[in-house]
Amino acid sequence: MEGIKYSTVSEIAGPLIVVEGVKEVGYGEIVRIESNGEERLGQVLEAAEGKAVIQVFEGTRGLDTKKTSVIFTGKPMEIGVSMDMLGRIFDGKGEPIDGAPAPIPEDVRNVNGFPINPSAREYPRDPIQTGISTIDGMNTLVRGQKLPIFSGAGLPHNELAAQIARQAKVTGQEEFAVVFCAMGITAEEADFFMKDFEETGAIERSVLFLNLANSPVIERLIAPKVALTTAEYLAFDKGMHVLVILTDMTNYAEALREISAAREEVPGRRGYPGYMYTDLAQIYERAGRIQGKEGSITQIPILTMPDDDITHPIPDLTGYITEGQIVLSRELHNKGIYPPVAVLPSLSRLMAEGIGEGRTREDHHQLSNQLYAAYAEGCDLRDLVAVVGEEALTERDRRFLEFADEFEQRFVKQGRDEERTFEETLDLGWELLSTLPKSELKKIDEKYIKKYYKGKDGEENP
Repeated sequence: MEGIKYSTVSEIAGPLIVVEGVKEVGYGEIVRIESNGEERLGQVLEAAEGKAVIQVFEGTRGLDTKKTSVIFTGKPMEIGVSMDMLGRIFDGKGEPIDGAPAPIPEDVRNVNGFPINPSAREYPRDPIQTGISTIDGMNTLVRGQKLPIFSGAGLPHNELAAQIARQAKVTGQEEFAVVFCAMGITAEEADFFMKDFEETGAIERSVLFLNLANSPVIERLIAPKVALTTAEYLAFDKGMHVLVILTDMTNYAEALREISAAREEVPGRRGYPGYMYTDLAQIYERAGRIQGKEGSITQIPILTMPDDDITHPIPDLTGYITEGQIVLSRELHNKGIYPPVAVLPSLSRLMAEGIGEGRTREDHHQLSNQLYAAYAEGCDLRDLVAVVGEEALTERDRRFLEFADEFEQRFVKQGRDEERTFEETLDLGWELLSTLPKSELKKIDEKYIKKYYKGKDGEENP
């Protein structure tokens, strides 16, 4: 059914147009904009009596208030979904950009999704193996969890995102897929992701949504919703376990601020709109498991912290909503360590529920606690050495200092193509702990020490 057509555009400002004299217009409704024989798409951003504010997907360049007409469709933004989307590359609106025809949809979905009833949510359990020791061993990712990566400008979060997408797998025989959404990236970064996914074969089980920096701002706001709608279809309709990687959420928040400024809204903290918390929550809360459904959605949002400031509104609000964080360290990156994961400020709040006997290994929880404690002590001693010098240290202190160095060089550091299983990560942890005296392993039960502890020479201790 054709919508109502209006030729009463009164104002064009940035990516927004204002239409006067409208009736029965809904928030989020999709509109068709006609001007000089061209057609563009837009979305209602604000609807009031007799007035609607519309954000234009393709931008407002070339539009004229006198020659522009708007048709309200009465429908929200929708995307056609199907299993044929696996192995394909799309733009931020869900249009294919890999040269192949658009897949035939099995269903059409509202990209805004529907909130999961809290009483129908199932507690996240069972681990996802990323092949990265600092995540699998120390901050285990659990199916249905939201675990963001906090990075900084110039740090290798793109390489890490591609490596996780390539290596991630679930235990057991369940079907697994990756939905990868990049927002505001350069053409060079887009080429990197496409090449990496295609050359490694990861594309076969993945759906890519790539929004470029020169694309309209509004597309950046739509892209994660389109990606999550696809993920919900694969997870809750097709019973797959889906890992959604969203990069870079900072570009998303900047787009939100740009639209807010164009609407002349009162700014909140650092110029971001006051509703940014709600907006981010609408994205992050689309992760989880639902009772009676086989599949799950696990999210890894990646964001670059402006000026490496973890108290900046974007990481600050993200930390409130999500269940932990993986923090990348510029200091480790400068030492040539990849991935530069800072173990001490990183945290996975749901880790305890996803590890242990029958999931990873019986000793996993106590081993990670002991590694954390020993590494923290070694880092404290580095600060002490800077003040009093290494000569003032006891033999015990020197062992912990050496442990911290070895932990970074062997446990944290691994190749860009190196994939470690849970078993290999945990065995490596025991190798490192075996450089310390047994008496220092105060966080581990004696039964695990007898089973796994090895002496400094690699021989088992009685």
